[in-house]
Amino acid sequence: MAQKLTKKSKVAVKPVKTTPVKKGVLVMPKEYFSAVGRRKTAIARVRIWPGKQELVINGKPLSVYFKGETIKKMIFSPFVVADVSGQYTGSIKVSGSGIMGQAEAIMHGIGRALMKADPEKFKKLMRDGGFLTRDPRMKETRKSGQGGRARAKKQSPKR
Repeated sequence: MAQKLTKKSKVAVKPVKTTPVKKGVLVMPKEYFSAVGRRKTAIARVRIWPGKQELVINGKPLSVYFKGETIKKMIFSPFVVADVSGQYTGSIKVSGSGIMGQAEAIMHGIGRALMKADPEKFKKLMRDGGFLTRDPRMKETRKSGQGGRARAKKQSPKR
């Protein structure tokens, strides 16, 4: 193994051995229920299965990824409505938008995945709770030749 010399001192620097960090905390089972949730520009790929561990989002536990209690309650609301809180765990990959958009996308994805788990039991509950309907509201796009933002107009010159 080659040893590297620094410019300041002529003492050899030994490389530090690091142990690889495990990305996820959960072990993925062979059977799971997957769904995709969306909100604004956020996309959440949700996989749930029966279990008692904490949800893992982008390789981090839910309590680390989302700090606020209100967001956690909102994410768990499909489980509460279906009366299966604490019975399912899962892994979620989410990207795009902000914290609130990502949380609502996760909620949408969990509702769809629960419906796939047991359609005759959960479909009506998820539909009545509004967890299966994608919220179509998006940010309005800017218009070319205008003032820069979506509805801004250029100021006319004073005469």
